[in-house]
Amino acid sequence: MGATSLSHDKAANDAGLVRFEDALLLLDEVERLRSELARSEARLAELDAVAHIDTLVNLPNRRRFLASLERTIARVRRSGGEAALIFVDVDGLKAINDGFGHKAGDEALMEVARLLVECVRTSDLVGRLAGDEFAILLESSDQLGAWQTALRVVETVEDCQFCTGGECLALSVAVGVALIRPDDDTADVLARADREMYRIKNIGRGPTALVRDRTRA
Repeated sequence: MGATSLSHDKAANDAGLVRFEDALLLLDEVERLRSELARSEARLAELDAVAHIDTLVNLPNRRRFLASLERTIARVRRSGGEAALIFVDVDGLKAINDGFGHKAGDEALMEVARLLVECVRTSDLVGRLAGDEFAILLESSDQLGAWQTALRVVETVEDCQFCTGGECLALSVAVGVALIRPDDDTADVLARADREMYRIKNIGRGPTALVRDRTRA
């Protein structure tokens, strides 16, 4: 009986030892999986940023900007209130690229992007739509306020000192404003602002003077 009892006790201890070792292995596996998950989440965040950020100017790209514009339209439709969009076109970018190289053109775009962000409130959104085209989404802004912001953009870019490769170049932008309506979609808003921008450019009186006219209520 004594020997049999000792044998049973040893078997129980061995079984307990195996279960403890298995638990340690499971804990190691859990930690490994957690580390892999953290790396995967970090990589996913990087990919999401690349998908929604214009990496040259470090601003929302067209996809993210249009998603924000859709949400603003939905808010205006649902609960009223005012919002506006400013379409911004960088003048003479092709001439800068042709005369001074694409590096200079990229630097000009980065400078304009920086100035646009400086001109707006933290609640507003600046995005790069494509090439030399930017847009600004103004939350809680009426038409007068939108044109005042547009004028600030035009004058700020005109007044900046932009130098590249030992050359100082003049920068300028053309702007157009569109109020957001409850029945709009994103294409409607962009098209109205784009038409207004081209209308101002084609009048020939001077874009800055025409934009300033719209700030006089």
